Amino acid sequence: MTSYIFRRLAAGLVLALTILLIVFMLISSSFEDTARSILGQGATAEATEALMEDRGWARPILVQYGEWIMQAVQGDLGQSVFTSLAVLPEVMARLAVTLSLIVPALLLTAVLSVSLGVWAASRGGIVDRIAQLISLVGHVLPGLLIAIALVAIFGVQLGWLPATGYVRFGDDPAGWARSLIMPVIVLVIPGVANMAAQVRGKMIDELNKDYVRTLRSRGLSPRKVVLKHALRNAGSPALTVMSLEFIQMFGAALIIENVFALPGFGSYAFNASLQGDIPVILGIAVFGVVLVTVVNLATDIVNGWLNPKARVH
Repeated sequence: MTSYIFRRLAAGLVLALTILLIVFMLISSSFEDTARSILGQGATAEATEALMEDRGWARPILVQYGEWIMQAVQGDLGQSVFTSLAVLPEVMARLAVTLSLIVPALLLTAVLSVSLGVWAASRGGIVDRIAQLISLVGHVLPGLLIAIALVAIFGVQLGWLPATGYVRFGDDPAGWARSLIMPVIVLVIPGVANMAAQVRGKMIDELNKDYVRTLRSRGLSPRKVVLKHALRNAGSPALTVMSLEFIQMFGAALIIENVFALPGFGSYAFNASLQGDIPVILGIAVFGVVLVTVVNLATDIVNGWLNPKARVH
């Protein structure tokens, strides 16, 4: 198990560095545009070139990338080009907002999906068809449409929840929870639609296997067969789907946070990309890549612990 963990760590590190290199190379093509944005549209070519030299953007890409990585490892992600604020604390503050949205949504998605998937697979019949209908509806409805509908009904017409905005937990815990209810619902609906279908399919496969029939013939209760044996064997694929849902929710936060005016990671990335704020974009890339890599690594390790056969890959 130890060697497996080290292999996954090494693979994750190489993958993260490779992705960041690709991101850096893509962003490097916009260095000149950013320099013009700083100087203004009337800037001369000489002034633009001088600013790029001063910022170090005219040096070879690999040299810039190496220096940037070394600074990032030391916790220095530079300063925003337009606000002069340090990138690291700004990204950390906004990441906390995004995680306060994604973590409850992911936990709620996992509970509802497993419950719905196991219920549908073990009961069958009309129950299974209802579960499939719920999944279908969740797949068909666009998240943006759900968000607009929730805001129109519960935020504007009924006034039960704030239509937009974010309240810090330290200022008002109840207000913090109310400001996240609708965004969490928007993330949970498609998440449950996808994950419940996956859990249902895997549970049906497990319940049709020989060991389940053997356990039933020995007189074990259906509840024990389903929850203790079949669900445990279906846990590894379900965990993989859950990690993918986390990544999808992380991407969906870009839209959701802008719809609900949440000062999170997604809205910060969106504004930085519009401005061409290179240090901010790179800092966001670091946190995004590291977070996704850590989630995938944790998933691989847990899967390796649950399923020893996975360790040989």
